[in-house]
Amino acid sequence: MSQTVIVSGGAGYIGSHACKALNAAGFIPVVFDNLSTGWRDAVQFGPFEEGDLLDRSRLDEVFAKHNPAAVMHFAALSQVGDSMKDPGRYWRENVVGALNLIEATVAAECRHFVFSSTCATYGEQDAVTLTEDSPQIPINAYGGSKLAIEGMLRDFSARYDLDSVIFRYFNVAGADPDAELGEFHQPETHLIPLMLDAIEGKRPALTIFGTDYPTPDGTCIRDYVHVMDLVDAHVLGLKWLQADKGSRVFNLGTGSGFSVRDVVEASRAVTNREVPMTLGERRPGDCSKLVSGSARAIEELGWEPKRSTLNQMIADAWRWHQGKGFAR
Repeated sequence: MSQTVIVSGGAGYIGSHACKALNAAGFIPVVFDNLSTGWRDAVQFGPFEEGDLLDRSRLDEVFAKHNPAAVMHFAALSQVGDSMKDPGRYWRENVVGALNLIEATVAAECRHFVFSSTCATYGEQDAVTLTEDSPQIPINAYGGSKLAIEGMLRDFSARYDLDSVIFRYFNVAGADPDAELGEFHQPETHLIPLMLDAIEGKRPALTIFGTDYPTPDGTCIRDYVHVMDLVDAHVLGLKWLQADKGSRVFNLGTGSGFSVRDVVEASRAVTNREVPMTLGERRPGDCSKLVSGSARAIEELGWEPKRSTLNQMIADAWRWHQGKGFAR
């Protein structure tokens, strides 16, 4: 059986870490990426095929060349604020791109598809621990586009010989413990790298968007998962499909949330430095609290989130950040 896996978005933050985990597990990750938000230097663990998901003919070429056993789909626009400003772009690039990829997968008679979804499909559901059966009522175009792709996978699974594992998760943090890979976006929008930049003086200050949420300290609460734990789950999901266990949805989280101020306080402890901060208005589309349970992944996949403590995630990110990483 082929051990080749097409990894869309494999030059990005999560996708590149997934390629490292796949390589360590004996798979051959083939990165398919247009490098719009990913980095060529992050492609270290298998072949690279440059291309865009909106280009179906290019996808067909790559599938024919590599004859993959599975697909892992990470590539997507993922900024909530941007999705509120330009929803058409999110529906076009995320949904049409995913449709092209799913159709190319089916046409190549590839049977296994692992999809990176999001807890943003659940929308605003405060004071509850989200499960896979929680209602999905997204409040922004990002969450809506991901929910649409989940629906596509269900429809294609019903019609074709295609099984899928869908992972819903929210805030991914941390970096490769070996400091070969890390989190770096341009422009940067994620809390922990923004905070570390502010600590090092690479930006004037960290802006906290909203301090009047109905949370204990007024700032948003999110469930943070270490990127290495997250990609370990994706490898387990692939093995689940290879064992012919059928399509399944899994949440990935710790079941406990941390506020923005909690993250700032933890960074002080880890780095022994102060964080310059300014206070800003709420961003459109942000929920006050999202926390995701993972009982199903733990029980059925045997997933163990070993590094998903706040201090560990910040420490690993800080180590990579100080080493300057790649393509910076």
